Amino acid sequence: MATGASSAFPAAAHQPSSVEIARQESRRRKNRKNRAISAVSSFLVLGTLVLIVVLSPGFKTLRDTFFDWAYGVEVLPKVILGFTTNIFLTIIASILVGTIALSIALVRTSKSPALAPIRFLATAYVDVFRSIPLILVILLVGFGIPALQISGLTSNVLILGTLAVVITYSAYVAEVIRSGILSVHPSQKAAARSLGLNNWQTLRHVVLPQALRKVTPPLLNDLVALIKDTGLVSILGVTDAVRAAQIETSRSFNYTPYITAAVLFLCITIPLTRFTDRSLRKSLSAQNAQGQA
Repeated sequence: MATGASSAFPAAAHQPSSVEIARQESRRRKNRKNRAISAVSSFLVLGTLVLIVVLSPGFKTLRDTFFDWAYGVEVLPKVILGFTTNIFLTIIASILVGTIALSIALVRTSKSPALAPIRFLATAYVDVFRSIPLILVILLVGFGIPALQISGLTSNVLILGTLAVVITYSAYVAEVIRSGILSVHPSQKAAARSLGLNNWQTLRHVVLPQALRKVTPPLLNDLVALIKDTGLVSILGVTDAVRAAQIETSRSFNYTPYITAAVLFLCITIPLTRFTDRSLRKSLSAQNAQGQA
């Protein structure tokens, strides 16, 4: 009966009140005003910076030395060929860093008495390699390991450079993952154990999924930093984008190849940075929604 009545008398479309209409119009006017102020402010600031650069005495020299687009196009294939080394190094290093960092984080969050010495070593490892600049680690690994002259140890600069990057970034990423594990509320573990899950099942099915979801934005930030820092292996002689640009620059004393290499890095890091920001916004929105619920 109620169904027939509701179909016979459909609900009227919602009509906002005059107060709500006035409030919406006020918001639109305020948004238009804010956009106009932002546009004028951006034009003044950016225009002033452009004028300062263009009207500076050395602008012509700067343009010819750093922004010779014809020369940039000429060296682009060689720089791209070097950039493939950066991409390859990033992929390999990311896989190794993720595996090693997760292992370190699990060891450091474990409460097993038998793992006490391993926890101590893991803590020392993280403290040491988070405190040493990456460029020093690259130099120490790149020149120190071959100096040992131990049979079987490689002297390949690409492998040694990748090893140095992995050693350093594993320490940073391990702390990010550990913070995610510690952020999972103990009640989650207690609920899992009450359902009959053992420690490993609780960690795998309950703790880690929540922990990794929470730390996805900072992990993506570390990935962006890793892509950029792969350029540091060029100090060992690896022919990556930076080294290729350096070689071309030394031949002509024109620094446009460095700008070309920078543009290639920007083409990768800017989209990834925007994706990171989007992931962070989604994570914050999900947390706010849980808080409101």
